[in-house]
Amino acid sequence: MSIVYETIYILRPDLGDEQVEQAISKYQKLLTDHGSENIKIQNRGKRRLAYEIKKHRDGIYVQMDYSGPGSAIAPMERAMRLSEEVIRYLTIKQDLPEEVAEEAEDKVAVSV
Repeated sequence: MSIVYETIYILRPDLGDEQVEQAISKYQKLLTDHGSENIKIQNRGKRRLAYEIKKHRDGIYVQMDYSGPGSAIAPMERAMRLSEEVIRYLTIKQDLPEEVAEEAEDKVAVSV
């Protein structure tokens, strides 16, 4: 069973549009190579950071929603950690939508 994840990462604000697109496609390819699917990417654009990170006051926010095995996350986060262009990243596991969770509970209740 694949689980739904959300990864948000912040790129350096001095990157050009082409460099941003290259970074996005690089992490998207890493995910697909490790079995992730249904990848939705939203480039949130340049925003002011709440506090200074690595001497930057602004950052380019990118959000990726995808489903896949948990083993796909470690290689992507390792690449982000080693990258000069990513200044911060965070991956979280999404909760199931309530309709799906209710259906799962109904199946459990019937089988008891």
